[in-house]
Formats: sequence, structure tokens, C-alpha cells
Amino acid sequence: METYIKESEQENFKKLDVIIEEQGNEQGTLIRILKKAQDIFGYLPEHVQSHISLKLDIPISTVNGVVSFYSLFSQEKQGKYTIGVCLGTACYVKGAQDVLDAIKEELSLDVGETTLDQQFTLKATRCIGACGLAPVVMINEDVHGRLSPSDIPSLIHQYAKKTEEVIEEK
Repeated sequence: METYIKESEQENFKKLDVIIEEQGNEQGTLIRILKKAQDIFGYLPEHVQSHISLKLDIPISTVNGVVSFYSLFSQEKQGKYTIGVCLGTACYVKGAQDVLDAIKEELSLDVGETTLDQQFTLKATRCIGACGLAPVVMINEDVHGRLSPSDIPSLIHQYAKKTEEVIEEK
């Protein structure tokens, strides 16, 4: 069975094939390959999972089982910025739910959704290990701590402004 590859994705599949070639088909390589595939494509749609399945000669159900088990992986297209609100005990006690509600209101979206302009995806996460900064929000790799709901509009604006600056530079 062949997977259909869109012309716009051919370069990404070439990069993925190089990674698969480098990683080989040893036990334990599937998660590393999936992580790198997600870095390339931004998420792991069915046709990417199918391609990996064919290249590694393992059932698609095995690939999808790993993708759907680990919260690290996403089968849905993500926004440019993924906002993760920690709902671990320390963050929750310090008001993480109020911060989460403020983000939902500011961006008009719910947990697991992406804004229409593909800029922000909102996720609720478990403890990220920064309890001393509770409540904590991660935006991609950036950690923002000791937040209150009133901090959210300016925080979101910082990231929206970054996108505007990139567009203006082009």
C-alpha cells in the first residue's frame, strides 16, 4: 500500500525518510521517529503515521497506538503557539483554573482547540515541575509563572505581536 504525498509535503517526507533511515528499525526507535516527524510536520496526521508504518514495516495500529497514548503527540494541526496551562496540584491551588478561564475568554476557544488564524492552541497539562512559580503557563518552550487572570491579555498580546513583527519583516 502506498501513501499519497501532497506536492507541498514532499520535502517534509524526504526529511522524514532520512530520519527513519538514520534511526533504523530497532526496538524503541518509533517514539524518537514520531517526535522528529511531529517536529517536521507540526503534528502527526494519519497519512504521516501510515508512511512511518510502511517504512518501518509495522502495523499502523501500533503507530497510532503510540501516538494516541502519549500526550506529547498530536493528531490535530497545532497553532504556531501552544499554550499549556499547568493544572497540577500546586498550580490549581494557586488559581490555574482562573488563568485557564481567562485564556479561554481572551482567545475565544476551549481546551484542545486552535484559533481560526492558527496562532494559538490551548491545552491543559499536568504538573510541569515548576511548582514554585505556580500558577504556570507554558507557551511553546517559554515558562510564565505567578500569573493572574489580569496578566493574560498582555501575555497573549506579546505573542500575537511577535507574529505581526515577523509578517512585517517579510
